[in-house]
Amino acid sequence: MTENLKHLIKDHINFPVKGIIFKDILPLLQDPDIFAKVIEEMSNSPIFRNADAIISIDARGFIFGTAISFYLSKPMVVARKPGKLPGKLIQKSYDLEYGSNSLAIQEESIKPYKSFAIVDDLLATGGTVKCVAEILNDSCKEISGLSVVIELGELCGRDKFKFPVESNIVL
Repeated sequence: MTENLKHLIKDHINFPVKGIIFKDILPLLQDPDIFAKVIEEMSNSPIFRNADAIISIDARGFIFGTAISFYLSKPMVVARKPGKLPGKLIQKSYDLEYGSNSLAIQEESIKPYKSFAIVDDLLATGGTVKCVAEILNDSCKEISGLSVVIELGELCGRDKFKFPVESNIVL
């Protein structure tokens, strides 16, 4: 399956800024059979069995988190960029390869759950996931692991985490 996925990942050089190679997963979504297999494979991980809820990261992580949530009948919470969520928020800033940003989670959305599986489309340096993990840890929540479609192995993002990290493709 991994080889089938690699040819669907498109590189966009110098996007969003010069020096970055953007890994585009959208062609994967255009093949419903492969997308279904990816969701099934991700969903079969102990990371999700050991979590009360799923937390997906803005924005492409929502695609996979929503499908996994539906597949497993587990609740999903979102971590969004600034200005996108109403209510009382827990917010934290993080650094990217090409700048900085923030993520926010609605405080009420995580209260009922003790443990979370984090979902995103891609793991690079780990800054975005680290931000979500810090919000959860600061809220006395457990993390069962991280599941991503693509991992940029040479950037060693997984080394930042004590919880399990699983990826469908390592580039």
